Amino acid sequence: MSLDEYIEQHSTPENNVLEQISRSTNLHVLNAHMLSGQVQGRVLSFLSQMIHPNRILELGTFTGYSALCLAEGLSDSGELITIEHNDELEDTIRHNLSLSPLSSKIRLIIGDAAEVIRVESRKSFDLVFIDADKREYCTYLDLVYDLVRPGGWILADNTLWDGHIIDPAYDRDKQTVGLREFNDKVAADERFEQVILPLRDGLTIIRKV
Repeated sequence: MSLDEYIEQHSTPENNVLEQISRSTNLHVLNAHMLSGQVQGRVLSFLSQMIHPNRILELGTFTGYSALCLAEGLSDSGELITIEHNDELEDTIRHNLSLSPLSSKIRLIIGDAAEVIRVESRKSFDLVFIDADKREYCTYLDLVYDLVRPGGWILADNTLWDGHIIDPAYDRDKQTVGLREFNDKVAADERFEQVILPLRDGLTIIRKV
């Protein structure tokens, strides 16, 4: 048994809806490894439940798994806005979300994250989850900063990038470079407190002070 398997066996299992989404994603969707999965999904859910946000913004929906996990912590009147650039996933996402009673709290927008953020800039968010184009993480951070309330939270996925983040062999890889710049930018900004968790592909938890 691997350590990852041990962790999965000793963590709260997926509910039926999330298990179904995970299975169908792995069977029918390219790059299924992008799905958050059981352990990270529980971490996202627990963080959201601890924050108990009224408004969540997610950049990068994929097949809807992480949106449903984050939505578990929403307040009774809360809303999660999730943005996905790949319009070929729209039908899959809408179907997956419809499987859960939380779907009424989730609004899917298909489009470019940077453009949509500007439209949604009229209201603040308690929690933002960044999991879209790795090359644009710094741009996303700048765009969402003013949208996050003081004391609010930003989560950023894939910030260790399968170890590529410290591997010189990836110095010319644009996604790796984008993530390195993002990590450096967050670490150097005194407006944030942050920690990188070595969870799955790296999850950074950021608090706006």
